[in-house]
Amino acid sequence: MKSAIGEGMTRRDHADVSNQLYANYAIGKDVQAMKAVVGEELYLEFLDKFERKFVTQGAYDTRNIFQSLDLAWTLLRIFPRELLHRIPAKTLDQYYSRDATH
Repeated sequence: MKSAIGEGMTRRDHADVSNQLYANYAIGKDVQAMKAVVGEELYLEFLDKFERKFVTQGAYDTRNIFQSLDLAWTLLRIFPRELLHRIPAKTLDQYYSRDATH
């Protein structure tokens, strides 16, 4: 799949955003299994929204890759920027801000 993503195919931030989404999802699942230790609430919020809004896309819902990436950023903004270790600072500078223009 890596050869089909990135600048020229989708968008430069695609691989980094995908990696961060699934890393946070895995942490969220671990936290869910532990039933929320203090300080892990952000991951539980992310887990719930990721499953409801991103993963569970209805059969008749149409969302292109750019809309999916924008939704991904909305979900990642649940976390402080400092917790998004898999996304380079330059990409965070461009997309993390809530009013970022793409």
